[in-house]
Parts: sequence; C-alpha cells; structure tokens
Amino acid sequence: MAIVDVTVIPIGTETPSVSSYVADLQKILKKHEDEGNIRFQLTPMNTIIEGELSILLGVIQEIHEAPFQKGIQRVATNIRIDDRRDKKGTMEGKLSSVQRHME
Repeated sequence: MAIVDVTVIPIGTETPSVSSYVADLQKILKKHEDEGNIRFQLTPMNTIIEGELSILLGVIQEIHEAPFQKGIQRVATNIRIDDRRDKKGTMEGKLSSVQRHME
C-alpha cells in the first residue's frame, strides 16, 4: 500500500483560479474510489491518494492528462510517494502515529 501526495498544476489558465481544474481531478479520483481502487483526501494545497502503487501511477497519469482535455497546453505535476513495505500504512495511521508522539 502506497500513499501519494500529488499536485497537478495547469499552466497558462485564463485566470489565476484553478479550482475548476481541481474539481475535475476530484471527480476522476471519486470514480476510482467508488470502484474500490483507491482512497483519497483533498487538502488545501494538494491531494493525498492511497492504494497499490501500480494503480496509483495509472490514476496519476489520468489526472495529469485531465487539464489537457480542457485545452491547457502545459501541465506540471508534482508527485511524492511513500511506499512502505514492512507494514501496511494508511493516511489515518500516519496521522495517529504523529498524534501519539504529541501526547
């Protein structure tokens, strides 16, 4: 199970706002979540996706391509992968571990 931090940045939008592009990506992610392939969480600055790495890489490619479908000519996608193999990790598990150290 891997956890991926991903930010898709459409370059050359008509306005400074990119929320409509983010919404499009969230719809794609929701479809994959409904199919049982991933779990995801939108944050103010990025999206966190959890699942099998091979599936996540395909999903990342799909969301990277989405702005091109709306006429954007350049997209920058930042990806950070946490792929721990000694135990199953989840988004909640990572947060719980930090919170235990704060008590």
